[in-house]
Amino acid sequence: MKTINVDLTGIGMDITPAFSDGAAALTTLKEGTGPGSDFLGWLTLPQAITESEIDRIKEVASDLSQGVEIVVVIGIGGSYLGAKAVIEALSHSFETLLPRRAHPLVVFAGQNMSEDYLSELLAVMQGRSCACVVISKSGTTTEPALAFRIIQKHIKEKYGCKEAQRRIVAITDAHRGALKRLADQEGYKTFVIPDNVGGRFSVLTPVGLLPMAIAGVAIETLLSGAREGMPTCLAPSIENPALQYALARNALYQQGKSIELLANFHPKLHYLTEWWKQLYGESEGKEGRGIFPAGVDFTTDLHSLGQYIQEGPRFLMETVLSVAEPETEQCLTVESDPQDLDGLNYLSGKRVDYCNKMAELGTRMAHIAGGVPNIRIEIPRLDACSVGALLYFFEVACGISAYMLDVNPFDQPGVEAYKKNMFKLLGR
Repeated sequence: MKTINVDLTGIGMDITPAFSDGAAALTTLKEGTGPGSDFLGWLTLPQAITESEIDRIKEVASDLSQGVEIVVVIGIGGSYLGAKAVIEALSHSFETLLPRRAHPLVVFAGQNMSEDYLSELLAVMQGRSCACVVISKSGTTTEPALAFRIIQKHIKEKYGCKEAQRRIVAITDAHRGALKRLADQEGYKTFVIPDNVGGRFSVLTPVGLLPMAIAGVAIETLLSGAREGMPTCLAPSIENPALQYALARNALYQQGKSIELLANFHPKLHYLTEWWKQLYGESEGKEGRGIFPAGVDFTTDLHSLGQYIQEGPRFLMETVLSVAEPETEQCLTVESDPQDLDGLNYLSGKRVDYCNKMAELGTRMAHIAGGVPNIRIEIPRLDACSVGALLYFFEVACGISAYMLDVNPFDQPGVEAYKKNMFKLLGR
C-alpha cells in the first residue's frame, strides 16, 4: 500500500526478530481466535458496507441539512472522536469565518457535562436553524443522555414535534436500549451501530459517516482509501506497515519506553491524535500493561514541551505523523525583504511547507540524538482517501499490538470505575 509509509530508521533496532510474534498476533486478529473476537466487525467493514447503506447515509445527511445552519452531534468517546477527527482534518481551517458555506456547521455535545458549554451552545442554536444527531448504543450513558435531553427539548419547543422528526436522527442499537425506544416512539430516523463493532472502532460505521457526510466529507472516497489499504494491512509480511508499526512500538515498550507521543506538524491533525489516543489507550491499558498514548502538535508544542522531550526522563518514544504534500493550490513562498530585520532572507524563494518539513526533520534528528526513538508515518496528502487508509491502518495496528501485549483489545472494564463513584455521589 503506497498510501501509508512507515519509516523505522529512527528506532535504533531491528524488528525482524519479533516478526513471528507479530505475525501470530495478526493471525489471531484475522481468524478471530483471541479475546474480544465478537467485536471484529470493523476488520472487514470497508468492504462489507453496501452501496445502498452509503446512499441512505448521504440521503439522510442531505435531508437533515436542508435549510439547517448547525447540526449538533451528540456522543462521547468513539461516538464523536472519529467524526470530529475526520471533519477537522478535511475541512477549511477557518470554516466558521467563510462567507458562504455549502454545508451546515457540525458541532459536538455530550462529550462533557459543562453547564457553560451547553448554555452557550443553546444560545447559539436559539438564533439559527438547527438539527441533531444523537449517538449512543444504550441511550443511558450519562454525558450524551444529559445533553440530548436538553437539546431535544430545545428542538421540539422551537419547531414542534412533527418537524423535530426531520431534525433529529438517532444512531443506536438495532433492537434494544433507551435511545432505540425513544426514537421509535418519537418517529426519528435511525441508523444501527453494529453489534460486532465497539465504539472506538466505529468511525467507518454510520457513527462516523453520517456526521462526516453532513459536513461535506466525501465518504465514498474515505471508504475507498480504507478498502484499498486492507490487503496490505492484513498481509503476513514484514512489508505490512500496520505490522511494522505494531512491532516497533512493542519492541520499544520492552526497552522501557512506556509513553508514546503521536506528533504532527499539521494543525488539522490535532483531533486525529485525540481519536488515536482513545483507540490505543482503551485497547491496551489493562492488567498493568500498555503504552500510554499522548499527543503533541508541532512546531507549537516544541515551545512548551520540547525541553522535556529532549532532556527529560528517557521513557518516551515518538511517532511522527507526516503529510507529504500540502493541499493548498496557492504556493506560499518566503519573499526577500530589503531590510531583512527578521533575518529570514536566507529562506527567500523557499515554500513554507519546505520550512515545515525541515523543522520536522530537524526535530526528529534532535530527539533521536537525545534518546527518544522515532517512528515516522507518512501519508501522501491530507485528503479523504489518505485519511481513510490511515484510520484503517491504525485500527489494524492497534489490534495486533494489543494481542502482542496479551490483552483484550476490545473491552474497557476500567471505564466503569469512575461511573460507580459518580452515580453514588449523584444519588442514583
